[in-house]
Amino acid sequence: MERILVIGASRGIGLQVVRQGLERGLRVRAMARSAEGMAEAEGLERFPGDATDAQDLTRALEEQEAVILALGVPPGLGFVYRPVTLFSRATGALLPLMEEQGPRRLLAVTGFGAGDSNAALSMLERVPFRAIMGRAYDDKTRQEEAIRASALDWTIARPGILTNGPRTGRYKVLTEPSEWRNGMIARADVAEFLLDAAQTESHLREAPVLVR
Repeated sequence: MERILVIGASRGIGLQVVRQGLERGLRVRAMARSAEGMAEAEGLERFPGDATDAQDLTRALEEQEAVILALGVPPGLGFVYRPVTLFSRATGALLPLMEEQGPRRLLAVTGFGAGDSNAALSMLERVPFRAIMGRAYDDKTRQEEAIRASALDWTIARPGILTNGPRTGRYKVLTEPSEWRNGMIARADVAEFLLDAAQTESHLREAPVLVR
């Protein structure tokens, strides 16, 4: 794999994927509304666009070999009080285009507490999680359901509590529901997992929890 599209590339996990992908010698197409503000680099194509717009996505997918979907919650606390639909809308726009024109490989970031991993939240975690992250994670669950129903070669990464620490390479990939638990993990380590899985075709149709 030499060419990869990163959606949500200007900050957070997406930005870490871009940086590490370039370090690996990949050609990275970085899609974000604010992509033009990213620093230029060899191998980087800055691609301004809306992740929910089918026309932007159609152009972004051209000649790519894998897609990493790494959208984050919007800045501010609006996601606590208002409905969140970004994750499901972007995924709903992306999936049929990938099924029709390719590429087949999709890696998406949701989080611990989305989908069936919600059952692994402890009683102490459940109330504050619902109060703060409930609306966002309801939409991440809808996102996961759509990905699972697709015909793509997908991997869903569910990181625990994200930090801005350095990449360590020391983290756990918990694939069995009996192992799932919350914990901290650096965004840089999540990016490493995503790129490794993309390049090795590992964790196909799996949704592991990632913690340190």
